[in-house]
Amino acid sequence: MNVAAWLDRAARCAPQRPAILHGTAPWASYGELALRVARLAAGLRSRHGLAAGDRVALCMKNAPEYLEALYAIWWAGLAAVPVNAKLHAKEVDFIVGHSGARLVIGAPGELAQLAAAEPMPVAEVDPGALAWLFYTSGTTGRPKGAMLSHRNLVQMTFGYLSDVDDVAREGRLLHAAPMSHGSGLYTFTHLAKGAAQVVPESGGFDAAEVLALLEAHANVSFFAAPTMVKRLAEAALAAGAGAPGLQTIVYGGGPMYLADLDLAARAFGDRLAQIYGQGESPMTITALSKRHHADRAHPRHRERLASVGLPQAVVEVELRGPGDRRVAPGEVGEVCVRGDVVMSGYWRNPEATAATLRGGWLRTGDVGTFDADGFLTLKDRSKDLIVSGGSNIYPREVEEVLLRDPRVADAAVVGRPDPEWGEAVVAFVVARGPAPDPAELDRLCLAHIARFKRPREYRFVERLPRNHYGKVVKGELRAMIAAGPPGAVR
Repeated sequence: MNVAAWLDRAARCAPQRPAILHGTAPWASYGELALRVARLAAGLRSRHGLAAGDRVALCMKNAPEYLEALYAIWWAGLAAVPVNAKLHAKEVDFIVGHSGARLVIGAPGELAQLAAAEPMPVAEVDPGALAWLFYTSGTTGRPKGAMLSHRNLVQMTFGYLSDVDDVAREGRLLHAAPMSHGSGLYTFTHLAKGAAQVVPESGGFDAAEVLALLEAHANVSFFAAPTMVKRLAEAALAAGAGAPGLQTIVYGGGPMYLADLDLAARAFGDRLAQIYGQGESPMTITALSKRHHADRAHPRHRERLASVGLPQAVVEVELRGPGDRRVAPGEVGEVCVRGDVVMSGYWRNPEATAATLRGGWLRTGDVGTFDADGFLTLKDRSKDLIVSGGSNIYPREVEEVLLRDPRVADAAVVGRPDPEWGEAVVAFVVARGPAPDPAELDRLCLAHIARFKRPREYRFVERLPRNHYGKVVKGELRAMIAAGPPGAVR
C-alpha cells in the first residue's frame, strides 16, 4: 500500500478534523491538507516531469509545510530523501548527489510554486517500493542510504501501536525533534489514526515553548533524544510546570542515564517510553513501555530501566556470538534483527548491503545481552558511533577533516560521557612540529562538517596507541580520558 492512503482515508471520512497545528493555531484540516498535498503531487508529476520512483530531497527545518511536502512525495508515487537541515552544505551536496534526487525542496515558500491547480489521485505503488531513503553515516565517514519501503513504514507504525503507545483520535503528535529523522518517521502513528500533529512555531526544540504547548494541548506525545528529555525536565522542575497535556515522551537515539530518568520521572511522572532502533530498522527493534518504567515493585526494576526493553512484536531479535552462533541469556553478542520492517539494503552500495544483511538478518553492529526475561541491554557500539544530543557522529569523518591540516600527522576521535549532550567528541591529535591552535582546527571542521560534529576537546599526544595490525586502540584513548584531565586543551 501507499502510506499516503492514510491521509486520503482521513480526509474522506473526517475532512473537518484538525490535521496540523502550528503552535496553538490550526494550520490545516484533513480535507484541506489532502487537497494541498494532491495539488503539490500533481505539480511534481506533471509540471516538473518527475516519474514514479524518482527521489525528492527535503532539506528544511520543521514546519507545517514539511509534512505537506513529505506526504505529496508519496501521494505522487515518488521517494523522499529527508536531509538534516543542520548538516554542512558539502554533506547535503553529497546526499543529494548520491541519491540522484531530481528535485530539492529547501524552504516552505517553494511549495506554492511547485503545485498544480488540479489535484491527482493517490498513486498506486508496490508495497516494496522505495518510500524513504534514510541517510545514516557509515564507518568510512560516507553516509549510507537505507532503503525503506512503504511496507517497512507500515510495519514500523504497527510496532509503535503494538508495543510503544496507543494513539487516540484526539491525540497530538508534537514535532520537537527533526522531522528528517525519528520525529518524521513517527508522523504515521497519528496519521493512521486521523489524529493531529503539532509543529512548534520555532521549528526546533525550545524547552519553554514545549512546556507551553503541553499546557495548551491535551494527549500530546513526542519523540525526543535523551538530552532533550533532560533539558525539558530541568526546565519543568525549575518553573514548577506540570505538563498537564503530556501523554508520552518516547525517547531514544542514545544512552539515557538512570539519574536522568529519575529526573524526568520527578518532572513528568510515569509518562516515558523508550525505543531502540536504527535507520536500517527504523524506530523498531525493542521498546521499554511506560508500564515497565512504572513497575517499581519489580525486583529488577532498575536493571530494566538500564535496558532498551523487549523486542517489538513486528521483529525477531537474536544475539549472535563468534561463529555466528546464537548466544544464551547473559552472554554478549551482536544484535541481529529480522522482520518486514528491516530495510531492503543500502542505496547504490552492494558491498555494505552484503556486509549488513546476511542470512536474512540485519547485523546492527551493536553488542548486548538478554536477561532471562528477554530484556535487551546494550553493552557497546562496535562501530564506535558517538551519539551527541541525539545526533549520530562517526569518528572517521571527523578524523578525515582534521587530517586536512598539514600540521596534523595523525588523529583519532572518540566520545566521552557528557552530562548535557550524552556524549562529546574528543580528538587525539599527533602534531607535526608545534601543535596547531585548537581554534584553527575548529574553523577547519566548521568549513567541512556540521557544527555539532566538531570536537569539544583536543588532546595533543606524541603518538596514538596501535595494535600489531596498525589499528588505533581506541579503548586506550577512552582510558586516558577516564584517568583525568591532563593533556586536555579545552
